[in-house]
Amino acid sequence: MKPFLRPTTPATATDGMPSPAALQVTPSHVRLGDGYAATYVVCGFPAEVGAAWLDPLLSYPGRVDVAIHIEPVPAQLAAPMLRRQRSRLESSRRIDADRGRLGDPIVEAAAADAADLADRVARGAAKLFDTGIYITVHARDLDELRAAADGVKAAAASVLLDLQPATFRHQQGWVATLPIGEDPLRVRRILDTPALAAAFPFASADLPAPTPGAAPSPGGVLYGVNTTSNGVLVWNRWAQDNHNSVVLARSGAGKSYLVKLDVLRNLYQGTMVSVVDPEDEYAPLAEHVGGTVVQLGRPGVRINPLDVPADGRPDTLTRRGLFLHTLIAVMLGATPPPAESAALDRAIIATYARAGISADPTTWSRPAPLLRDLADTLAADRDPAAGQLAARVAPWTTGNFASLFDGPTTTAPQGHLVVWSLRHLPDEIRNVGTLLALDAIWSRIDTPSATTDRQLVVVDEAWLLMRDGEGARFLFRMAKAARKRAAGLCVVTQDAADVLSTDLGLAVVSNAATQILMGQSPQTIDAIAEAFDLTAGETRLLLSAPRGEGLLVAGRDRIPFRSVGSPSEHRIAITGIGETA
Repeated sequence: MKPFLRPTTPATATDGMPSPAALQVTPSHVRLGDGYAATYVVCGFPAEVGAAWLDPLLSYPGRVDVAIHIEPVPAQLAAPMLRRQRSRLESSRRIDADRGRLGDPIVEAAAADAADLADRVARGAAKLFDTGIYITVHARDLDELRAAADGVKAAAASVLLDLQPATFRHQQGWVATLPIGEDPLRVRRILDTPALAAAFPFASADLPAPTPGAAPSPGGVLYGVNTTSNGVLVWNRWAQDNHNSVVLARSGAGKSYLVKLDVLRNLYQGTMVSVVDPEDEYAPLAEHVGGTVVQLGRPGVRINPLDVPADGRPDTLTRRGLFLHTLIAVMLGATPPPAESAALDRAIIATYARAGISADPTTWSRPAPLLRDLADTLAADRDPAAGQLAARVAPWTTGNFASLFDGPTTTAPQGHLVVWSLRHLPDEIRNVGTLLALDAIWSRIDTPSATTDRQLVVVDEAWLLMRDGEGARFLFRMAKAARKRAAGLCVVTQDAADVLSTDLGLAVVSNAATQILMGQSPQTIDAIAEAFDLTAGETRLLLSAPRGEGLLVAGRDRIPFRSVGSPSEHRIAITGIGETA
C-alpha cells in the first residue's frame, strides 16, 4: 500500500480544534504536518490489576496521547454474554478431562474469574463496560518515533499490558485519541467496574485537579516540574488552611534558589514581601525589582527604635513604650530589676513629652527622640536606679555599640520588597539588630489598614534566629497569627535537626500548611522522616536528591519536583559561583 496525501476532513478534525493541513498515511504511521504519529491498541491485560495500573502510560515522559473509550453494557446483554463465555470455558475443561489431558491453567483461571464476575453482576455488585484503550505516540522524525514507541511498549509491559500497532489503521487510531469522542478503531475489551475504576490515575504523582464544576483558585505560583510525570507543579499557598511554609534542606541543596523564585513570583502577583537575610543573599533581587535593602551594620545605616509607627492604632504610643522595655532587656542581656523598670517607664514617657509627642495622634508625626535622649532622661532622674540603668545603657548611646542608634532612621522600610540584611552586624549586637528588623516587619503586618494586602515574610537561615529568645518568639507568634492578618511566614533553614528538637521549632513546622523538603544529610534524615512520616522511597529520594530537587508535602499530597526558572530569573536567583540550581 503506497502512502498518500489528503487534506483533513471533518472525521479527523473539528471546527475550532487545531489540525494539520494534510495527512500522509502509511501502514505503520501517519505524518501530521511536520511530525509523525503511530497508534497502539491495548490488546492484552493481566489477570489482576492494582490501583492506577495505567499510570506508567499516563505519566510517560514524552508526548503520548492515551484515550479510553467506555460504553456500558446493558444488564440484559451482560448476563447472556457471561453465560456464553462460561459455557465455552466449561466445554474446554470437560473436553480436556474426557481426553485425559491436564487442565490448562489459563482456562481454569478464566473459568473461575467468569463465574465470580457472573455472580457479582447478578447481585448488582459490578457492571460491565465495553472498553477500548488506545495510545498515540508523537515524534519529530521516524527514528524518534521508533524510539518513543519502544519506550511506551516497555512501560506497558511493566504492568503486563500487551500493545499492538494499529497497522493500516493509524489514521483511525489518531482520530480515536483526539478529544472528540470518536472511536473508528472499535477494538474493545469487556472490563468490570473495579478494573475500570482502578485504571483512572487516582494515585497520580501530580496534584489533584479541582472537582468537576469547581473553579480552580487563582494565584498559584510555579514551583517547578514534577520529576515523576514531567507535569508542572503550581502551588497556591494563599488557598491553604494557613499561608505558612517551611523549607528544610542541607547546605547547597538549592533552598535559597527556590525561595528566591517563590518571592519573585509572588511579587508578580502584588504580594508585599519582607525578608530577614543573615547572609546578604537577597540584595541583588531587591535591586532588580526596585525594593528596599536595609543593611544593618553598614556605616551610616541607623534605626531609631523610638520612631512612632503610623499604623493608625489608638494605643500606638503605649505599644512603642512596651517595645522599648523589650529592647532594653535584650541590650542588657536580662530583664532589669523592678526599680530600674519603673525608672525606664517614667523616662520613656518623659522623653516623648519633651519631644512634643503625647497620647494625641496628631503629635505622632513630629520628629521622634533618639535613644541617647532616653539615656539623658534616665541620667537626669534623681532615682539611683535610673542612674544605674543609664550607666548600663551607655555603651549603646555613646560607646562602641552606638553606631546603629546615634541618629534618625536613615532608610525607611517601605516598598513591595524590604530586605533586612544582618550580615554586617557584629555578633555582639546581632540580636539587637535582629529585634529591630523583626519589630519593623511585625509593625508592617499588624497594621489594621494593611490586613487586606497579602504579605509574605521570609526568614532565611532561621536556625540563627531560633538561637535567640526574641527571634524564636517572633517566629512562633508569626506562625500562629499570620493567617488572620493575610500574611504568610516562610521559614528556611539548613539545621533541621535543631529546629525539630525544640518546642518552638516544632510549633513553627506544624503550623506550616506548605512543607518543602530538599536534599538531606544522613545525620538528619531520621529526624526528618519521623517528623514528616516519610516512606522509605521518599527517604531515599531526599538522600539522593540533586541540587534543586525536593518533595512538596501538603497534607496527603507528596509531590517530587525540580525547581526551574527562566534565564532572567536564574540570573537573579543564583547566589554562588558555579551554582546552577
